[in-house]
Parts: sequence; structure tokens; C-alpha cells
Amino acid sequence: MAMWIQAQQLQGEALHQMQALYGQHFPIEVRHYLAQWIESQLWDSVELDNPAEEAKAKRLLDNLVAELQRKAQLQGGEDGFLLKIKLGHYASQLKSTYDRCPLELVRCIKHILHSEQRLVQEATNVSTEGAMDSLSQRHQQINQAFEELRLATQETENELRKLQHSQEYFIIQYQENLRIQAQLSSLSSLPPAERTQRETTLQSKRATVEAWLTREATTLQKYRLDLSEQHQKTLGLLRKQQTLILDEELIQWKRRQQLAGNGGPHEGGLDVLQSWCEKLADLIWQNRQQIRRCEHLTQQLPLPGPMEELLSKLNSDITDVISALVTSTFIIEKQPPQVLKTQTKFAATVRLLVGGKLNVHMNPPQVKAVIVSEQQAKALLKNESTHSESSGEILNNNCVMEYHQATGTLSAHFRNMSLKRIKRSDRRGAESVTEEKFTVLFESQFSVGGNELVFHVKTLSLPVVVIVHGSQDNNATATVLWDNAFAEPGRVPFVVPDKVLWPQLCEALDMKYKAEMHSGRGLSEDNLVFLAQKAFTNSSNNPEDYRTMTISWAQFNRESLPGRNFTFWQWFDGVVELMKKHLKPHWNDGAILGFVNKQQAQDMLMSKPNGTFLLRFSDSEIGGITIAWVAENPNKSGERLVWNLLPYTTKDFSIRSLADRISDLNHLLFLYPDRPKDEVFAKYYTPPLCMYQQYCSHQHITVFFLVNTHSCELDHTHKHTHTLLLVTMERTKQSKVWVSFTRVNADNVCATTVFHLRSETQEICSYSADFL
Repeated sequence: MAMWIQAQQLQGEALHQMQALYGQHFPIEVRHYLAQWIESQLWDSVELDNPAEEAKAKRLLDNLVAELQRKAQLQGGEDGFLLKIKLGHYASQLKSTYDRCPLELVRCIKHILHSEQRLVQEATNVSTEGAMDSLSQRHQQINQAFEELRLATQETENELRKLQHSQEYFIIQYQENLRIQAQLSSLSSLPPAERTQRETTLQSKRATVEAWLTREATTLQKYRLDLSEQHQKTLGLLRKQQTLILDEELIQWKRRQQLAGNGGPHEGGLDVLQSWCEKLADLIWQNRQQIRRCEHLTQQLPLPGPMEELLSKLNSDITDVISALVTSTFIIEKQPPQVLKTQTKFAATVRLLVGGKLNVHMNPPQVKAVIVSEQQAKALLKNESTHSESSGEILNNNCVMEYHQATGTLSAHFRNMSLKRIKRSDRRGAESVTEEKFTVLFESQFSVGGNELVFHVKTLSLPVVVIVHGSQDNNATATVLWDNAFAEPGRVPFVVPDKVLWPQLCEALDMKYKAEMHSGRGLSEDNLVFLAQKAFTNSSNNPEDYRTMTISWAQFNRESLPGRNFTFWQWFDGVVELMKKHLKPHWNDGAILGFVNKQQAQDMLMSKPNGTFLLRFSDSEIGGITIAWVAENPNKSGERLVWNLLPYTTKDFSIRSLADRISDLNHLLFLYPDRPKDEVFAKYYTPPLCMYQQYCSHQHITVFFLVNTHSCELDHTHKHTHTLLLVTMERTKQSKVWVSFTRVNADNVCATTVFHLRSETQEICSYSADFL
């Protein structure tokens, strides 16, 4: 409701733009009377490119119709009678229009709400900072330039009409002069006296007309030259505006889209860019038509001078400008996945920002998608012929562009593409298949102006790494992350620097990490120092020591870390995957320090009371997290040790959560530095289950207890008197019982061992003795 209240305060051009959002596709009365209901619905939760979301869209449509009908029934009295009929009519109209395509209703309302929000923000000069920043200033400059161009175009239109009127009058006078000439020629048949009298009159008249024609011809030529100069000036302004929009604003949008692939902020909608491009197309087309009318006038009345050459060049130049606009605004709105697995369905959306304005949808063009190699992409940008060449086969790779009247967008939605096969090129040196880059080429052909101009447009997707197995995903993701982070605008496909400054990589890793955690808590300076120590095998704790250091692609994801069989990226990606799948809430709560090495953990814990623990990522295992805690040494009275569990991995947390595992370990008391563990983790504990299956409805029963083996006799023998034993029993749905043992000694923890009990009464002590 708040947005609609603000929208009603709009004035001038903003109000006009807001009113233009509505029509038969969605009446403004519906927006007014259902304002609160419309703004409270989750329109953005519907994925427009996903056919499976149609049921959700259908529910929204049905609810909208029901709400309209309810509103109509509430109207009473003489004043409400007409409104009741109107609202009922709108309910039927919307039901009829969108019943078979409910996603279009969602698309329409999303467009309206986003446009209203933009118009309100522009009108109140509100930016994300609460004040006009450089972005809003730049937008204001663009809008001012459009106003100048509109006035200049209107002025040349007025001048052209004057020129046309003057030329038409000139032609009339020229015809009059020809008529006088004809009359003079016919005087020979008249008597001499009359002929002399008439001849004198006609010659005087002819002299007057010819003198006027001579003066007027000079004036017309000056008009034409002045008008061509004005068109030349307008053309310069159009080029400047187009450069600003295409080479700055659109390129920045594409850069944001690329960084969004690394987890950066969403690139933002295209509505503002489309409105600018449409204004450009309209102004360029108007000026082109004016220039063509000037050419027609020149051909209609040839006069001595350079006008034909001037107008021919103007026409050629402005045609080049409109061509550049059309080809540059054929863009990929939704990129295909950058890690693309063969035989897997994927989607993409391409959009022509000026398609609606140029009426391209009157003869909807078809778009074709093909996958091409890096070398083929380079050849395309050099305009070398690569017709019909591809590096693989994509199924369902043809799509007709559709015009959405409610939003004014012309786009093609590829919903069910699949890469059937890929043809790889010869690899260079140590390059692996997950470093080879491809791209999806989208191309189309259409005409505008009644086949007057024919355009062949094409656009390349962001680099794509093709994999055939899920095990290749993390290395492919490394290639994509490096490319997205360090690609330069306008580069040769797909050149990236081999080395970058460490702070640049830190920015990319932090962006990725925050996006995966869905959190504002990214990587702290201490975290980044830890990563630098790992990447450079350096022990310095001073962040300044790393600011000027460079890291190469080989250090990032080609060469293994010293003493390990994995790379820096593989270790980092393992951490991200573990956190994303199982530990995200704990990271966001600040419960996981994570980026701490073993020695740092020991130094931190030794100054804390016994039972204090922390969680750190394993140095030795990909995607592992370990618990380190301080406790007494059972072998030496008065001595304290820091104990470390063997790392937990995704497999472990798929069986039992981190919070429950911490709850099971009674010797863990305080989360570093001094927070009681239940205060931090209790909200994540699994509620306790009944001990006996017949008294509860759960399919699984799990019993946990801790055995201190130095005081417990197992199988009549004493073994490892300082060992802690964790025994876990679980009853499955098939009434099988599994028991797992975890041993903790002063040095470390052995891997968990799991046994299947053949009978519920089988003793577990024999297993525990064998395990110990």
C-alpha cells in the first residue's frame, strides 16, 4: 500500500510513465482498489522461466480474481453500484486473459511494481545511501541529454517542415515561370500591337519571378545546408549518448552479471537500460527518417551544391548508429550455467532491448544457440567466417522470440536445452579439461522498417566449462571464478591474467563465501591472513606482508599444497561445500572460527579453563572440520593438553548434526572464548527420542553414552586406561541395530567404526574391547 500511496504523488513525466504501465492487460483501477493485497503477495518468489512454477502463478491469479470479486461485493449504495460492476468485469477479464498463461500475469505485476519503485525513487532522489550519489547523478545526466536530443529532434522536424513548405512554394513559382514562358512562346499568333503589349507585361512578370526563383534557390540551398549541419550536430549527440549507454552502462551491467556468477550482488533489472535504449532507437529512427526526407526533397528539386554527398554520408552514418544499437542490445538476460554438465537440462534467456520499439515482434525472429570453443569465439569477434561451426551438439537449441505486451520486452526463453556431446580441442601444456573454456553463441536475423534494414545479431555467453562427471565440478568452478573475477571488459575471448594481486583474490573469495553462506559475515582479515599463509606457505601474521604479493593460477588450482594431494582452491571449496550443506547457521551465529591452524588453536585454548573448545577447518582433509579442546592430561597430574578430534565431514553430518555431536561430548563445556555450549548450540539439538520403539512413533532410535575406559572393564580386560569411548546405537526402519564406536586418546581420535548387531540382545562390550 505504501508504494501505491507514493506512486500517486508522482508528477509530470514520471506520472505519465506510471500511467503508461497500465491498460487492458492490467487496469489501473485493480491496482488502486487492491493496492494493499497486491503489495503483500510474494510475486518475486515465482521463477518466470520455470514451467513448474505455473501452479503457484495460477494460485496467485485465482486469489487475485477472488479478491476482486470480494471487493466488488462489498460495494453498496448508489455510488458503489457502478464500481461493483466495474470490478466484477475486471475480475472476469483478468481470468479470461491469464487463465491459460498465469506466469504472464506474474511477469506483468512484477514489472509494474519494480517500475513504480524505480519511478518513486527517482522522483524523491533516494539512493541506497539515502542521498544522491554518483549513480543517480549519472542517470540524471543521461535523462537531461535525452531531453536535449528530444528538443533538437523536434527543432529539425520543424525546420524540415519549413523547408518542405518553402520548396513546395518554390516549385509552384517555378511552374508559374514555365507557364509564362509558354505564354510568351504563344504570342507569335497574336496581332503585333496586342503581342507587344502582352509581351511587355509577361516579360516583366517573368523577370520578377526569375529573380525571386534565383534568390529563393539560394535560400533553399542555405536551408538545406543549415539543416544538414543541425542533423550532423544531433548525430554527434546521439553517438555520445549511445556510447555512454552501451559502452558504460550496459558494459557495467554485464560486468555485474559476471560478478554475480561469483556470488556478487544481483546485476539488477534491465528496465532502465531498455527504456534508454528504446529512447535512443526512437530518436535515431526519427532523425534517420528526417534525413531520408531531406534526400527525397533534394532529388525532387536538384540544386547546385554538395547536398547529395552530405545527405548520403549522413544517412550512412546514422544507419551505422542504429545498426550498432540493435546489435549491441541483443543480450543474454539469463546466462546458461557456467559449469555445464553434458546430458543435463539447462536454461537461458536472450533479450532484444529495442525489439518492441522497432516492432521486430511483428515478424517474430528465431534464435539459435550453438556451443563454440574459445578459438571459434575469437574468430567470431574478428568477423572471420565460422558459419555452421560448433564444438558440440545442443538439443532444443532453437527458440522464437516472444513479445510480452505487459512489460514491453522481446525475449527468447530456452527452457530445455541439453548438451548432448562436446568436441574438445588439443590442450596446451599442463592445462586440464576443466580449464578449457567454451561459450554458447546465440544468433538471430530479422528486419525492421518493412525489410528496409536487415540485421544479423549474435551474442556470446560468459565462458562455460564443460564437465562429464560431478567430480570435475570443483576444478571447473575454479576456472569460472578466476575468469569472472579477473576478466577485463572488451578482452579477447577468454584471456585472463595468469597472476593477480593477493588482495584481488581475497575480494573474489570473500564474495563467493558470503554468497554461499547467505550472510553478511564474510572472511575477516584474520581469515584472509590464514588463507595467505596456506597459499604462500608463509608464517607471517601481518596482513601488510601480503598486500603486494601476487598469486598465480598454478598456485591457485594447479599445483598441490606442500605435503598435500590437493590444491589451495580444492581445500577452500571443500570448506565452502561443508559449510553450505551443514554448518551455515553456526557460521552465521559466529560459533565457528574455522580458519585457525593447529598451533594457533593450541595457543588460544591453553589460556582458557578446561573444557573450552573451538571449531577449526582441517588442514589435512578436504571439507573437514575438527574440534579442539583443552583438558587435563590423564597420564600426568597437573598437566593440561589440547585434544583434537579427527575431522568430521559431510558424510558424518549426514548421519548426525554438529550440534548433536557437541551435545554428546560431555567434556566440551565452553565455546571459545567463554560461552556455555548449550547457550550456543541448544537451539539446534535434536529433541531426545524415546528409549523404546513401542512407545514412540519415530522410525529411528539413537542412544548415546560416554564411557571413560580407565574406570570401565570391557570384556574383563583393562585397555588404554586414558581413552574416552563414544558408543552410538541406532535402530533403522527395518529394525536393524547399528552401533558405532569413536575412540579419543591424548594424541587424536580414530576413525569411527560401525558394526551391525545381528540381534538386539547381542553384547556390545566384545565389540568395544576389540575396537579399543
